[in-house]
Amino acid sequence: MARQMKAAFYEAFGGPEKIKVEELEIPELKEGEVLVRVKAAAVNPVDNAVMAGWLSSFLPVQFPAIPGWDVAGVVEDRAYSARRFNVGDEVYAYARRPVVQQGTFAEYIVIPESYLARKPKSLSFEEAAGIPLVGLTAYQSMFDAGNLQAGQTVLILGASGGIGNLGIQLAKWKGATVIGVASQKNHPFMQELGADHTINYNGTHVGEAVKELFPDGVDLIFDAASGDTLQQSLIALKPGGKLVSILNRGENLDKSIDFQYLFVEPNSAQLEHLRELADAGHLKVHVSETYSLDQAGEALQKIANHHTTGKIVVVP
Repeated sequence: MARQMKAAFYEAFGGPEKIKVEELEIPELKEGEVLVRVKAAAVNPVDNAVMAGWLSSFLPVQFPAIPGWDVAGVVEDRAYSARRFNVGDEVYAYARRPVVQQGTFAEYIVIPESYLARKPKSLSFEEAAGIPLVGLTAYQSMFDAGNLQAGQTVLILGASGGIGNLGIQLAKWKGATVIGVASQKNHPFMQELGADHTINYNGTHVGEAVKELFPDGVDLIFDAASGDTLQQSLIALKPGGKLVSILNRGENLDKSIDFQYLFVEPNSAQLEHLRELADAGHLKVHVSETYSLDQAGEALQKIANHHTTGKIVVVP
């Protein structure tokens, strides 16, 4: 008989009220896969977007669907050819698959071993679970797409959010000058993370404020906010500078701008690098609240309000 696990899941598109917490079957292990006992699963705004059906045109969902893409846990079993990790090893992963169904808001997840990296030793499971999606998004946006180099200047829009705050820390590690844009109340937080300059998007023209600081403009704009903030900031982009957005797909943008839209992909080699940076003290994760699996719907509702600082984590 198939083993059972407790899981939060939904059977139709909608909001957090659609979440049920019941027993589901643990998927059977296939070649190259690992069974991970979930110790912590971070909640991200994209979880609600997927659940609402907004991304289903390019991210198919199969019901019943378990939300959650971030996980930190312990290897409990391994299938044929999955030998990079031993049973008992502590791991973490960005667990998004081509079809959304087996997420991380559950007691267990079966995942290809190729998605896994060793968990940072210096972080708790809750903190480690807060890295994969936001860390890889910032890493791939600034380093892969943006080619950010030491000595360059990066403008981060939405810099106090989960992705932005990892962006500040990674850009500072790289040796870049960082300008963070967020509301005034979050400026001390951004400065604590290493932002060299902070700009309030309320009542300020972001682009003009940046030009006052750097008349020649910035090398890279990393957009995790979009909207008016992005439009205002465009005048601050150097000729030959790069714009990378995780929200805007090129709408309302001048075709002459060197632009790239980025949707984060799993990358275990980059997770290993993020682990090294965390263990070397370059990355900190602030966990603001933890919820039990029974409270998964509440956790998703909380993040839907968009007023969170730090990570919200579900602990099965």
